[in-house]
Amino acid sequence: MITHINGTITHKTATYIVVEAGGIGYHINISLSTYAKVEKLEKVKILTYLHIKEDAHTLYGFAEGEERTLFTHLISVSGIGPTTAQVMLSQMSAEEIRSAIIGENEVALRKVKGIGPKAAKQIILDLKSKMMKSGGELTSSLLPADNTIREEALSALLSLQVNKIQAQKALNKVLAEQPGVKTVEDLVRLALKQLS
Repeated sequence: MITHINGTITHKTATYIVVEAGGIGYHINISLSTYAKVEKLEKVKILTYLHIKEDAHTLYGFAEGEERTLFTHLISVSGIGPTTAQVMLSQMSAEEIRSAIIGENEVALRKVKGIGPKAAKQIILDLKSKMMKSGGELTSSLLPADNTIREEALSALLSLQVNKIQAQKALNKVLAEQPGVKTVEDLVRLALKQLS
């Protein structure tokens, strides 16, 4: 397994880079978030994952370990290949993906090209416990509907001693099913029904 490559970037695009190391040029597929981190660099140490199929050996590169770990988790899900995982990591940050999985936010995952309802459900089902073990709070940056009423509703639920992850999950479900909710009171009431 090739775990990283340390060398000079000889070619750079938003989807792949070529890194020369030891006289060999390695074609490495990357996400947009990795591209943003290596865009201005000439020399790089890039973490890699080698995907082997019958007809191809493909290298995927990552600027950070967290992104590589998430990539390997994603491709372990039935129906999610390396290309889809790379698209996910290009459209969402690693933290946003983790938050969507922990909060069971299918709506956010389905915004990614190539992820339908079935795939979104499968990702959550397969990876939620792994994401929970790796810790971290949920971010509310990619939740549907009006974030102001959502934030106020979340504060209200927390003041009622509701667990933060459970509260976010309930709010996501309500907003996915009833995007027309306009008031904090209605949102809190509906979220509490979800939790009961």
